[in-house]
Amino acid sequence: MTHNRRLLIIDDEENMRHMLSVVASNAGYQVTLAENGEQALAIQKKSPFAFILCDLKMPKMDGLQFLKGLGTDAPRPIIIMMSAYATIDDAVLAMKAGAYDFITKPFKTAEILLVLEKARDHLALQEENLRLKAKVEELQGPSCFDEIIAHSMEMCSLLQLTEKVAKYDTTVLITGESGTGKELIAKGIHRNSTRNDNTFIAINCGSIPENLLESEFFGYVKGAFTGADHDRKGLFEEADSGTLFLDEIGELPLSLQVKLLRVLQEKEIRPVGSVKTKKINVRLITATAKNLEQEVKTGSFREDLYYRLNVITLKLPPLRERKDDIPYLCTHFLSRLNKKMGLAIKNISPEAMTILLGKEWKGNIRELKNMLERAAILAETDQILAKDLADPHDRSGAEQQINEILGTYSLKQAKKIIEKKMINRALEASKGNKSMAARMLEISYPSLLAKIKEYIG
Repeated sequence: MTHNRRLLIIDDEENMRHMLSVVASNAGYQVTLAENGEQALAIQKKSPFAFILCDLKMPKMDGLQFLKGLGTDAPRPIIIMMSAYATIDDAVLAMKAGAYDFITKPFKTAEILLVLEKARDHLALQEENLRLKAKVEELQGPSCFDEIIAHSMEMCSLLQLTEKVAKYDTTVLITGESGTGKELIAKGIHRNSTRNDNTFIAINCGSIPENLLESEFFGYVKGAFTGADHDRKGLFEEADSGTLFLDEIGELPLSLQVKLLRVLQEKEIRPVGSVKTKKINVRLITATAKNLEQEVKTGSFREDLYYRLNVITLKLPPLRERKDDIPYLCTHFLSRLNKKMGLAIKNISPEAMTILLGKEWKGNIRELKNMLERAAILAETDQILAKDLADPHDRSGAEQQINEILGTYSLKQAKKIIEKKMINRALEASKGNKSMAARMLEISYPSLLAKIKEYIG
């Protein structure tokens, strides 16, 4: 847990161990000391630590050997490597071996405390990610609908009603904006109903040409029209004893609305070209993004059919009204993306999550899923960062962001603004390590100190 402040310090220099021990102890950490990697491994295996400060160059067993000796068993400590003789290659090797950060000696007290604070934030993020995964698994348990993530009060209330409705063989109308998950709700109703061993068929009414709708719905007999060289079952007959889900029911033409009403009332169909009717036993679930009451008023939808479909209405809230679910949805989608695409994305940075929570999500859950997939592919680390969420096609947004950042036409002022922001980025990325920040910025250490004094103070 994040209250765990047990810190193991590994360094072959007694003075360095003593200095780090005093600094960390004064900051509230419970410190244990080790002289080399072998001694540290024995201590860690006996009583695991949350954080480890480890020197790179040591006798008997150096820092890289210690990292490898830890193995990959969870829970893995957050390890910060230290060295007075480090190169960029050393830092890369340490990071690949599992180090969280790398700082160069000599460092100031404030720098080491800042690195430890960042490590604690990272641990808190890992714990939150595990908690979210556990919550997702709980929400996807046998009492809930598969693939439906519900933590917000709005969605939990809706799922309670949906689970109750599923047990009764009645017509259900699902309303909500595009991308809110109406088909998932329909599938959940079917799976939690007495028809769950039979067929579930979903069709979008707006995707079928109007002249083919009747034959698609009710089938046809041989010779009904040119090309009908054999009998064919329609969707209603295919879904007999099961569930038929008609998405975008508001797109159904009036001519077919009349026939659908008769099917619901008489529970029978008549294939195109046939003089005989067939009894059917189908549960009908419909969905729409349109306001059917308004469609009734304008004459685009039959009032009698509307009331026949509207026995039970389930209104799915848009994502912007259930933002409490966004972290859980992200965890769920990232887990699926990792399996599907062979990725290893562990979590989303706090800055990136702030962006996700602040969006309006006009495309709702579908838009969130697509954005995460793009970000996961573009991510250069095992964490999705704010920059990974940027839309490369949104030039207007990028230009507006540049204008907001600069706020000036002066090249001299713009240069200062950009330099200040680049220095802040480098300091943040290096966890306050000025030597590393200077190398990242490709300027000398004295130049960096001068610019920090000028721009930051």
